This record gives sequence, structure tokens and C-alpha cells, in this order.
Amino acid sequence: MPRTRNRLITAARRSMLQRAELYRRLDVAKAALHPAALLDRGKYRVRTKVDDAAHAVRQEFRDNRWPIAIAAAAGIAWLLREPIKEHAPRLARKVQDVVAGIADRFRADATDEDGAGQVEENDEAVQ
Repeated sequence: MPRTRNRLITAARRSMLQRAELYRRLDVAKAALHPAALLDRGKYRVRTKVDDAAHAVRQEFRDNRWPIAIAAAAGIAWLLREPIKEHAPRLARKVQDVVAGIADRFRADATDEDGAGQVEENDEAVQ
């Protein structure tokens, strides 16, 4: 009889331990399926994917700076093509006017220097 009793006691302990382990696992599963836990896990996964993508983009930009910069400038120019078409002729005329004004000023300065030099030479010839 004592062996049967010991077996029953051992079986009862084992079943209590198994029940406790099942309850612990059930609590863990409940906590894992709680909406806040699911949201936190989803945010963590998204954050890691975004970090990985950002690292890959940074590495690609380091490896190919000039082609990416040229493509970015072309993309910005393409996005702004309508305003550029509208304002470019006026801007080109303004730049041409400024350049023509500067060129006229240089020509006038050159003419003044040449004219002043001739007058001085004439003065010296008269004396």
C-alpha cells in the first residue's frame, strides 16, 4: 500500500506542477495577445525594418553620391517644370539686362580712359 500511496502523491505533485506550468504558459499567452502587447510588438518590428532601410539607403548614398545627387536635382527640376517654364523667360531677360548693363559700364569706362588719354596726349603735343 505505501507504494501505491507514494505513486499517488508523486502523480498528484506532477499534475500540480504541470497545471502550474500550463497556467503560467496561459498567462504568458494572454499577455502576448493583449492589444497593447501586440501593438508594441508591431511597433518594434516596424521600427527595426525602418532602421534597416535607413541604414541601406545611407550606405547606398555613401557609395553612389554623384549619381544620386544628379538624379535628385533632375527630379526636383522635373517637379518644378511648370513654374520654371513660366518664370524662366522673365528671369533670362533680367539676367541679359544685367549682363548688358555691366558690359555697357565696362565699355563706358574703357571709352573714358581712352578719351582721357588722347586729351592728355594732345595737351602735351600743344606745349
